[in-house]
Amino acid sequence: MKKRWLASLLVVIVIVLGIVGYQHRQVSQADMSITAVGSTALQPLVEAAGEDYSGSRLGSFINVQGGGSGTGLSQVQEGAVEIGNSDVYAEEQKGIRAANLVDHRVAVVGITPIVNRQNGITNLTTRQLIAIFTGKVTNWREVGGRNQKIVIINRAQGSGTRATFEKWALNGRQSKPAQEQDSSGMVRQIVATTPGAISYVGFSYVNNTVQAVTLNHVAPTDANVETNKWPIWSYEHMYTQKHPNQLTQKFIAYVRSTHVQHTLVRQLGYISMDQMQVTRSVNGQIQKVEGSHE
Repeated sequence: MKKRWLASLLVVIVIVLGIVGYQHRQVSQADMSITAVGSTALQPLVEAAGEDYSGSRLGSFINVQGGGSGTGLSQVQEGAVEIGNSDVYAEEQKGIRAANLVDHRVAVVGITPIVNRQNGITNLTTRQLIAIFTGKVTNWREVGGRNQKIVIINRAQGSGTRATFEKWALNGRQSKPAQEQDSSGMVRQIVATTPGAISYVGFSYVNNTVQAVTLNHVAPTDANVETNKWPIWSYEHMYTQKHPNQLTQKFIAYVRSTHVQHTLVRQLGYISMDQMQVTRSVNGQIQKVEGSHE
């Protein structure tokens, strides 16, 4: 009888230990994989950093998706993902309770108007740019280009790139209704292949298939962003909830590390945080970084 009782006890212990072990494995596996969703302007950096991070830490996996800043912010707020990538402050996005999220600024991105290379345009004034995107100017010859109808390509509503462009390039005006795209890569492709097209992308998306446009004869360069001479820029934010898991904390720390800031960030066309000679608050206030020089 005693032996039977001991055998039963051993069976129970084995079952309990098996359940605990299984649950532990499940938790461990969950902690080894996180998802970052949102800004397509920030996506190339997070993807590259995620590949480097996962490659040096076997078993961890960083899943990176686009969808736009609004999507990233709403999903991290709901707890559907661990990281919400955004080109704008959470306070600027409707429906987002910024106080419930933690902001991790990891880089700066400059944003530039781009046009089809056949338009005959390399420079615009701010007034001309606003007139184009609000529909007051509809042909490139009205601003010194060829006799070609202007075709506006917008990022979708909720895009941080669009919000930044409208705020700082169009002086707060909204673009007229036009074709909308969810990704910066698709925007570039359409502008490159559509006569008369104009849009806007982060510096990292500019290549020789499109023409970046100077504004008031100021070039869209990192150096001009660093001093705010080129005002169309934004911080790249990686938002988390207040108590992110260990992998999320470690990955964001990796993206903000000197190694990544001085290699991947610059190689991929972003501006590292320590390059900026000014800071800009959510309400647009500019302050010179102490110790910087212009």
